[in-house]
Amino acid sequence: MRELKIGGITIPVPIIQGGMGVGISMSRLASAVANQGGVGVISAAGLGMVHRNPAMDYIEANIEGLKTEIRKAKEKTKGIIGVNVMVAMTNFADLVSTSISERADIIFSGAGLPLQLPGFLKPGSTTKLVPIVSSGRAAKLICEKWKSIYDYLPDAFVVEGPKAGGHLGFKKNQIDDSHYSLEELVPQVVKEVSFFEEKYGKEIPVIAAGGIYTGEDIFKIMQKGAKGVQIGTRFVTTKECDASMNFKMSYVNARESDMEIIQSPVGMPGRAVRNDFIDKIKGGLKRPIKCPFHCIKTCDVSSSPYCIITALYNAYKGNMKSGYAFAGSNAYLADKITTVKDIFGELVDDFQSTISRYQSQQPD
Repeated sequence: MRELKIGGITIPVPIIQGGMGVGISMSRLASAVANQGGVGVISAAGLGMVHRNPAMDYIEANIEGLKTEIRKAKEKTKGIIGVNVMVAMTNFADLVSTSISERADIIFSGAGLPLQLPGFLKPGSTTKLVPIVSSGRAAKLICEKWKSIYDYLPDAFVVEGPKAGGHLGFKKNQIDDSHYSLEELVPQVVKEVSFFEEKYGKEIPVIAAGGIYTGEDIFKIMQKGAKGVQIGTRFVTTKECDASMNFKMSYVNARESDMEIIQSPVGMPGRAVRNDFIDKIKGGLKRPIKCPFHCIKTCDVSSSPYCIITALYNAYKGNMKSGYAFAGSNAYLADKITTVKDIFGELVDDFQSTISRYQSQQPD
């Protein structure tokens, strides 16, 4: 695998660990990935639950929790540490500013168009900015807006396909439509981005995400123009993942038929591992709730059957009866708890053997 460069940062192994919210990817997992030469990513979502403090409200605890996790990660590694901040989060601005002031190497931002992201950079800031998109059109719009308003172009793009875990940037009828597959989306984003690369002389690598599980998957999507990949699901079933063992075992025990598309209270479809909690929600379970968190702008408390951040926090802690695990489409392939180091080794070896097979099949 060739090294990946993002805004002058050299990443020895072109693998980015996806940001997984409400405690799943924090400093322990992120630093382990960074120590293997990839990019470890802390998710800013839900840290106010994990780092609860009776002296603070949720928003304040979220900010302090993010500071703590970035600092802990940087103590454990000299590698690259990123932060994932969703545009849909109520305190998006605070979390971006905190990531920059704590000198996170990269901010990854999706769940909406991060059109104002460069405006948070200060003189001397070293943090690189990487939007997460699900179409070439979105990538083009971000490039145009950033260049026009801030004279700044993205340092890279992550293009996330419909096989990803968690909230998806697609309508329900698009998720299984081959026109919206990652294999179709990557060349579209590469084409749109190449115009800005040539016009302004800046390299903007495209990173593919969603459903990538093996070294062969990495090879195939790189043949479509991706310079790197983002992988989340595969890193959940590691000893270093910050989630509870019950959460991890929900992947190990899952069948392919358990990978389910649900409608999230935040107004987006999402992919999760089917369990009793999800079945109860589908069966019409309605719990009157009051929202003390106001974590997501688009969440409609009045019509929500449950609080999503509470459900995801319960799952992180291992209480699967009161929550569920978000997961990518290939989560059921996990059959054991392993280590981040072993996964990197398997991915690189599989990638190399795929190249060898590919080359042997080519005519002389």
